[in-house]
Order: sequence, then C-alpha cells, then structure tokens
Amino acid sequence: MATAPHHVMLRRGGYDDLDAVMVVMERAFDAHYGEAWTRSQCAGILPMLGVSLVLAEEGATLIGFSLHRTISDEAELMLLAVDPTAQGRGIGRMLLDQFADACGEIGARRLHLEVRDGNPATHFYETAGFHVAGRRRRYYCGDGGDRIDALTYVKNI
Repeated sequence: MATAPHHVMLRRGGYDDLDAVMVVMERAFDAHYGEAWTRSQCAGILPMLGVSLVLAEEGATLIGFSLHRTISDEAELMLLAVDPTAQGRGIGRMLLDQFADACGEIGARRLHLEVRDGNPATHFYETAGFHVAGRRRRYYCGDGGDRIDALTYVKNI
C-alpha cells in the first residue's frame, strides 16, 4: 500500500488481524473513557460497504491502524490508534494521510471524525486541517460515571 518512515509499511487488514488490532487499541486508548471498540464491534463493521481497515506494521509487528468508511462523497474516520511505543514518529499522520488520499480517490469530498473533548488528539487533527463542526454533549462516559462531550471534526478535500 505505502511505505512510511522507519520501515513502516501500510497495508489493508481484515478479520485475521483483529487480535493484533485489539492489543494496539487497548494500549493506545485510555480505558477510563470507554473509547475503544470491542472485537465484536470491529468484526461486525468490516463486511459493511465502504469500510477499510489499514494497518501500520514495522516488520511483523502491528504498531498502528485506522478504520474508516466511505459512503458517496463523505468519509468517516471511525478509529485511529498508534501503539504508545511508536507514537511521535509520524505513524498517525501517515495513517491519516492515507485515509484522506484513499477516500479522495474514490470520490469523497468531506472527511468526518469525532474525538473526546480534552483528548490530546484534538491538536493532531487540527494541525492536519480538520476543524470543529459540532459537539455531542455528554457523549462519552468515564468509568466513574462522568460524562464528557465529543467534538465532531470535518475537513474538505
């Protein structure tokens, strides 16, 4: 699919990759906020029209992934995660750029995503050209019962 810095390769993923995806997601997402998907949620969405799982691998090791879907001229980034041991090396940006490029190639003109308000990833998405389009009040539920808003981001391509 693509070559990334530091010998990281991007490729399409599938059901056989879900165990490794779950490990990266568990390590990358803060369990307090309940943002990680379950294995059954990931498996359930893979066969849907327009859904793509993209893996970032260093050798035989999965270090990041993105899960997105494209419908007509719109695309949604549903998940993006990079293992904490590989963060800060541009892998997340490579996955995000691949998402935008792939979606644009098949006719998407607008990209969507959502992220928890206060998540450090908001800066990452803003520097990549996304802007806040809305807010979903009390969308996330922390493990202590606290409710946190989700920010919806968009980017025209």
